[in-house]
Amino acid sequence: MLLVLGEDSPVPESAADVEDLVLRLRGHVQRLGPLASPTEPALLRAQELCSVGLPDGYLPGRVHLVKLASATQQLLAAARTDSAVGVKSPRRRWRRPPLNVMRGAVFALALAALVLAASVPRR
Repeated sequence: MLLVLGEDSPVPESAADVEDLVLRLRGHVQRLGPLASPTEPALLRAQELCSVGLPDGYLPGRVHLVKLASATQQLLAAARTDSAVGVKSPRRRWRRPPLNVMRGAVFALALAALVLAASVPRR
């Protein structure tokens, strides 16, 4: 958003730069969507701008980019206030450790069991 709305942000040089920035903002809207209320006007506005195709031409594309960046900024503010109120963020899945880590853990556990068994006095 700061690449588009910041005072010192550079102006995109080509239509490809505008398209790249629009794609980045669409990704931000997609990630922020679950954090905001489904009826949040900022979310609906941002989703509406994301669903519209990029206009042909550099100047219309730049106008669309600025509108999308502004809507994304409003969505971010709404998501922050919603999350402060108590909306839960999407739950992250536990990542499975690599196979070698699992093998090392099993080996360490087996070695500890062997040492413990060897230290028990026999009758």
